[in-house]
Amino acid sequence: MRLNEEWTDLMHSYELDHSDPRNQACHKVGIPLIAASIPVGATIVGLPLAAGMFTVGWGFQFVGHYFEGKKPSFVGDKRNLVVGLLWWLKKTGANIELANA
Repeated sequence: MRLNEEWTDLMHSYELDHSDPRNQACHKVGIPLIAASIPVGATIVGLPLAAGMFTVGWGFQFVGHYFEGKKPSFVGDKRNLVVGLLWWLKKTGANIELANA
């Protein structure tokens, strides 16, 4: 996946807001928990599990931002909810190409 210049700029900004290794570690756990809670929660049986995954995932996010000393990026721009997932995918080896890179 190749990001255009606008989304590349968002990714660079996101990376600057997530430079503390402890915050990155928290996000590497929290983001997949939040993302996985969506399909899990799509079933009645999975709803209680999804609620726990979602809550714990956001807990990791906010603890990470405590370490970073910055507010979550999505507070300023809701697109960063998607950028966070793209950041995580890139960190796990997905082919996310940035414009002008």
